[in-house]
Amino acid sequence: MSIEIKIPSVGESIVGGLLSVWHQADGATVVQGDVLFTLETDKVSTEIVAERAGVLHHLVAQGAEVKIGQIVGSLEESSVTPVPAPEPKVESPPPSAFPRLRVQNSDRSTRKKMSPLRRKIAAQLVMAQQTAAILTTFNECDMSAVMEWRTRYKETFLKEHGVKLGFMSFFLKSIVAALKTVPALNSRIDGEDLILNHYYDIGVAVGTERGLVVPVIRDADRKSFAQLESDIHQFAQSARDGKLRIEDLQGGVFTISNGGVYGSLLSTPIVNPPQSGILGLHKIMERPVAVQDHVVIRPMMNLALSYDHRVVDGKEAVTFLIKVKEAIEDPVRLLLN
Repeated sequence: MSIEIKIPSVGESIVGGLLSVWHQADGATVVQGDVLFTLETDKVSTEIVAERAGVLHHLVAQGAEVKIGQIVGSLEESSVTPVPAPEPKVESPPPSAFPRLRVQNSDRSTRKKMSPLRRKIAAQLVMAQQTAAILTTFNECDMSAVMEWRTRYKETFLKEHGVKLGFMSFFLKSIVAALKTVPALNSRIDGEDLILNHYYDIGVAVGTERGLVVPVIRDADRKSFAQLESDIHQFAQSARDGKLRIEDLQGGVFTISNGGVYGSLLSTPIVNPPQSGILGLHKIMERPVAVQDHVVIRPMMNLALSYDHRVVDGKEAVTFLIKVKEAIEDPVRLLLN
């Protein structure tokens, strides 16, 4: 007796995806709970496990596009005691990161199909550019105070909360304060209506081998520094492992993206629809600045706010950036808030 292995429903709006890799070989004996294959969609990657023990038979090759409900394999009941299946051979780079697709190779180029996630990213970026009036304004902030706080309290923070104190929690706190000051950036256009949000779910862009994903930190205004750092750490780990849930990526009102971790000195981030704003952070660089009529060396960071000019005026954008700058340069403001 055998049972069919079907592509399960992984989200209301998802109709298909990519069977990116079989984790068990064709003909392998598996036990209940073994990971059979990874389903990669335009939002997340999901590991599909065996519902019972049996001998696995592939009906679809890895790298194939599949639909929800499609039969991709079967499990045949076996009287033999299951033993762990040998690891399937993988090529470099790993299929889980770069699925093995139909390609045309030559000495000068390689052709392969884009993954669902990469296609989704491309479509979102083009749509943002075509449907919104995106403008970017810039400022800079002195990171001295935040760096001093971090150096002073990082060991105590780690010991008490089990998570490292980073810079992102300071920026999340400052963004919430700035959104409260400039509510236009916490709104979005819906047809001919303007929806003003009264909550602060902030998306944090995370780069992975499969592409950029933006998990959302819920109710950032109600969370402590430790809770924010814990959320950031967990989301980053889940994103790298391809284990983010669809609900982790939905409902954000604003996005923060840190290109500085890759060495970016300045950029113009693209708004994540239907949101109206995104804050880009950049590399911290020591450079001379004027402070009280003296030239001093300070760790400076460029800030870039891209926003939908249909919703947000230039004055409001500048006000937002100044609010963020003031909070970062004087972190006591964050505690008072």
